[in-house]
Amino acid sequence: MKRILPMLALTACLLILAACLNPTDGGPVNTPIPTVPSPTATAAPTATPTPVPTPTPTSEPTIVERLRNNAEEFEYAIGKQGGSLTLATISEPLTFNLAIAADASSTGVLGYLYDGLTETSWLTDQVEPSLAESWERSDDGLTWTFHLRSDVTWHDGQPFTASDVDFTFNRIIYNHDIPASSRPAFHFRYLDEESGEWEEAPMTVTALDDYTVQCVLPVPFATFLRTMGTAIYPQHILEKHVDDGTFVTTWDVNTDPSEIIGTGPFTIGSYVPGERVVIQRNPDYWLNDEEGNSLPYLDEIVHVIVDDLAAELASFKAGESDVHGVLGEELAELEPLQQDGNFTIHRRGPAFGTTFMGFNMNPGTSADTGEPYLAPEKLKWFQNTEFRQAVAHTVDKSTIIDQVQHGAGYPQWSSISPAAGDFHNPDVRKYEFDLEEANDILDGIGWTDTNGDGIREDDEGNEIAFSLVTNGDNSVRAEVGRLISENMREIGLDVDYTLVEFGELVAQLTATYDWEAMIIGFTGGTDPHGGITFWHSAEGLHLWYPNQPSPATEWEAEIDELYVKASQELDRETRVGYYHRAQALAAENVPVIYTTLSERISAVRNVFGNSTPTLYGLWDIRYLYRTDQ
Repeated sequence: MKRILPMLALTACLLILAACLNPTDGGPVNTPIPTVPSPTATAAPTATPTPVPTPTPTSEPTIVERLRNNAEEFEYAIGKQGGSLTLATISEPLTFNLAIAADASSTGVLGYLYDGLTETSWLTDQVEPSLAESWERSDDGLTWTFHLRSDVTWHDGQPFTASDVDFTFNRIIYNHDIPASSRPAFHFRYLDEESGEWEEAPMTVTALDDYTVQCVLPVPFATFLRTMGTAIYPQHILEKHVDDGTFVTTWDVNTDPSEIIGTGPFTIGSYVPGERVVIQRNPDYWLNDEEGNSLPYLDEIVHVIVDDLAAELASFKAGESDVHGVLGEELAELEPLQQDGNFTIHRRGPAFGTTFMGFNMNPGTSADTGEPYLAPEKLKWFQNTEFRQAVAHTVDKSTIIDQVQHGAGYPQWSSISPAAGDFHNPDVRKYEFDLEEANDILDGIGWTDTNGDGIREDDEGNEIAFSLVTNGDNSVRAEVGRLISENMREIGLDVDYTLVEFGELVAQLTATYDWEAMIIGFTGGTDPHGGITFWHSAEGLHLWYPNQPSPATEWEAEIDELYVKASQELDRETRVGYYHRAQALAAENVPVIYTTLSERISAVRNVFGNSTPTLYGLWDIRYLYRTDQ
């Protein structure tokens, strides 16, 4: 077996439905939104941070260099225990069951409660030990043996063992009666050489003894170790709910927070719907600082739930919160207040997460009503690539950046953010704002306004009318939707634009499929593999037509193949090529229409130690401490 230092390994994570355009990120360890750092070029690589391209003209030319220098020069200080971190948020958890959570509102709370076998550094983007203190792999890269820490307990005092890892994978993640959100990250697909068909197989996970776990993969997996940062769950608490079929309804938001058990640095102290979630320090957490002091330093993290983004800003300006994700329109207002308000604004370039408009192309029928999800004529419109290309020309990215993001944004053309470095393809097809071109495309397919009422009809005489929804608690996204809907009306599309609650959007996308057009966001990361949840046609978050029995189109089949091949490719250059081709296909066929990327801007009170802005985060929450105690 070939020994590998834990710091040198890499994996992937999930794509999560995002409620906000500009979430405040602490860092990849125990933070609300997981990130996905880069894979490496050889079988036993030395991990390095993902290269980041030259920033666009709207960002500082030295920002990447400055952030890298921050990480290189950073050293942890011995902190003080006590105090709290308070933030205002429009996000409210939809579930306390992290295994089935598909929204950033829930993972933003529950991420503090759990550990994985590995974790990702907010400084270097490299994988480091967590519940596993070391590991080794076979020469062929298929067999991995993890050696677990023996000093870890669950929040209720029960010991953490290899049986919990075995249970997490074999009874939860690989249990198809449970909609486990992490399952797509552990789908290992391969091409059967005899049949020429793509097949799928799980890895085998076996507890060899109390503190040793072996994983055997069916194929090499470029981001395997990063994927092993997925949360591990307590067998002694949850096994009975798996056995009796109640797991999906276990740990909902009405559950007593003291019943939510993990191994992480914090527990849920209290939850008052519509008001606040209080995360409390786990006094028995396994990690210590260099002097042997128990971590985390903070006593609690308080999420104050507010009505909208304006209320988030008001809370921060009033000194009621310690950290704030700054919108472009707020930047000019906040910058001159930094000294008096005792805070610093950190600008960190384009976000990893994406925002887009999508059309429902699901040809299925509702199990409850027996009715199709979409009227036949609407399904026909949305499945028409030229229609989607025409609509893409109605997105005025410059106006969104100037008027909505107030200059703190970047036009997005590709499905992978330029923040992901060389994985980003800058040369995909671009749809500049051009209503005349949009009209020409629709005229060319024979969808014209025959009666002069300003609304186009399709070739069968149906007026082209549909609904567009987004979540109204996000004022930026709501304004983006207004601009796009107005431009679509300018080219003769009858758009009914509606604002709904974020939870309703999530339900429409993942359960009822009762939607026509939608503006939504997904988190992202430094490695594109997390996007397989979205881009592979068989997955539940393949937004426009999820869970396809076989690819509905040739281009979807090719993207499927590219993402699978990229997940197994260890050569960096080849892997980058696969993702570049996938981005080109996505841009040509526009299943979703990208808007703009927000700039990552955070305002943080000058009362915290062990914090510095890096490419990947602001801190490891476990080491963060208050300097004003």
